[in-house]
Amino acid sequence: MSLGHGGHGHGAHAGHGGHGHDHAALQTVSDRRLLWTIVINAGLTVVEVVVGLAAGSLALVADGVHNLGDAGALVIAYAARRIARRGADKRYTFGYRRAELIGAMINLSMLLVLGAYLVFEAVERLVSPAPMQTGWVMAAAGLALVVDLATAALLWAMGRGSLNLRAAFLHNLTDAAGSVAVLLGAGAVALWGWTAVDPLVTLLLAALILWSALSLLRKTARILMEAAPPGLSMDEVAAALSADHDVVDVHHLHAWELDEQHTALEAHVTLSDSVLMCHVAEIKVRLKALLADRYGIEHSTLEFETETEDCPPGHLC
Repeated sequence: MSLGHGGHGHGAHAGHGGHGHDHAALQTVSDRRLLWTIVINAGLTVVEVVVGLAAGSLALVADGVHNLGDAGALVIAYAARRIARRGADKRYTFGYRRAELIGAMINLSMLLVLGAYLVFEAVERLVSPAPMQTGWVMAAAGLALVVDLATAALLWAMGRGSLNLRAAFLHNLTDAAGSVAVLLGAGAVALWGWTAVDPLVTLLLAALILWSALSLLRKTARILMEAAPPGLSMDEVAAALSADHDVVDVHHLHAWELDEQHTALEAHVTLSDSVLMCHVAEIKVRLKALLADRYGIEHSTLEFETETEDCPPGHLC
């Protein structure tokens, strides 16, 4: 007797573990403010890349690529927000939440290619140094620093009482640190002629880009592969459900993330033969409440069986 899908919907459920800070933070920002942030970041990227190429500073180009990653992430978040408002339909019964993940895979893959290219160019610059117009580089890096600090100040003012926006604020400080590194590197070249500083700063920023992209790529791939949420022990969940006095066994247990903030779970629950049919609904409510309260899983499908029912070994849901 299957009693799955009772008592839940596809709305804003809290996922396990409270992750997805950047995406959750953006939900508190208006569309207009988010669009302006995208425009500013994209404009800053263009300025840094153009000036970096013209003035011969690879580090400034790398800082521009770093900002490009931020701008790309904001574009994806904005597009996903608009798509997600369509809600679930007959074709996409879970909604359009994973549109953001598809966009993120494209964005992160592009950043990996650009990061690898920057490493190659930086090594080449170390072997064959190139002249640099330090005045233009310092001016562009100074502009980037002002924009990064202004954005950080805005996020700090908006983030009072919000851990999510505080996390975005700290990320923007990292961008500002990258601009400071470019500024100091250009200053070292102007004052002492240390041309190796620029490619060394480039390698540092490329390493940051590659590390961030790989970390997020693993996270995105994990969700698309429907892996169990990090920090959620399937053995612990099975033991918690089995601890109910009417439950004999829990098997075929699966948990996966619909997106960064929503977790789903399904399981076969074997009940004692002594349980009366009229009590099954009460047990279902009890187990679902346990999953929601203890693990933050509000989208659960539980299929109930009796001890005498035959569930073939190795059968997958």
